[in-house]
Amino acid sequence: MPSVAAEQTPATPLNNQFPKTDIDRSMPNEIHNDSFSVAGREFTSRLLVGTGKYKDMQETRDAIDTSGAEIVTIAVRRTNIGQNKDEPNILEVLPPSEFTYLPNTAGCFDAQTAVRTCRLARELLDGHNLVKLEVLGDEKTLFPDVVQTLQAAEELINDGFDVMVYTNDDPIMAKRLEEMGCVAVMPLAAPIGSGLGIRNRLNIRTIVENAKVPILVDAGVGTASDAAVAMELGCDGVLMNTAIAAAQNPVLMASAMKKAIQAGREAYLAGRMPAKRFASASSPVDGLFF
Repeated sequence: MPSVAAEQTPATPLNNQFPKTDIDRSMPNEIHNDSFSVAGREFTSRLLVGTGKYKDMQETRDAIDTSGAEIVTIAVRRTNIGQNKDEPNILEVLPPSEFTYLPNTAGCFDAQTAVRTCRLARELLDGHNLVKLEVLGDEKTLFPDVVQTLQAAEELINDGFDVMVYTNDDPIMAKRLEEMGCVAVMPLAAPIGSGLGIRNRLNIRTIVENAKVPILVDAGVGTASDAAVAMELGCDGVLMNTAIAAAQNPVLMASAMKKAIQAGREAYLAGRMPAKRFASASSPVDGLFF
C-alpha cells in the first residue's frame, strides 16, 4: 500500500508533478456549464461537503449554502435521517428538493455493517441508491480496509446501488474498484480529519490519468490551497467536511473552498506553464534598444 505520508522527493522531475491534459484549449476565457456526471446525474458544483462537526444545524445550513455544494454526504450511523422521530432531522435542514444526498458508511469496520448501513439509508430515503462506501481498517488511522471495501462494493453493486467508494491512493486498487462497477472512486489525500493536504500527488495524478469514472479526493484537505491542488491535478471534485466545519469561521472557509475548487479547475483546463529549474526572462531578449 503506498504511504499517504510520503513527501515528494527532490529527485522527482518538476514537470512530472503536473498533469498535461489533452483537452480542448479553444474554449472561452470564462467557463460555463462545466459540469460533471456521477451515475448519470449532472452536477455543476465540484465541491461535495459533509454535514458533521458543526456547532448547530443553522451553522451547517449556512456553511453548505455558502459552499455552493449540490451533493451533501451524511453519516447514516451518526446522523438522524428519520431513525429517531423525536430528534432533529438533518433532512429538514437540507431538504431533498435542494440537495442530492450521499449517505455514507462512516464508522463501519467490516463489509457486512457497511452493506447493512447502505440498505438502511435506501429504506429511509425512499429508494435512494447513490451511496458513499467506506470500510475502515482501524480507529487510529481511519485508513480503508481495501479487502472489506472490495467485498462490500461487490455486494452493493449487485444489489443495485450506485457506489462512490473511499479508498487509499493506490492506482491499482482504484482501477479495480472502477472495473468492478463503482460509479466514482474517492482516494484519500491524507488521513481523515488530519488536514495534512495531498501527501502523494503523483499517485493521485496516476489515478486520474487511468480513470474512466470521476475521481474525487476524499479526506485530508485542510485549507483552500489543498483543494486547488487536487483540482489542478485533474480530479473531478473534492469531498470535505472537517476542513470547513473545524475552521474558526466555517462559513468563510466554505466560501474559500468554493473559490479554490473553481480556481483549481480553471488552472487545470488552462494548462499550466512548464516548470523550469532556472530563470527565464519575462520580456523578449531580442531587439533590445541598447
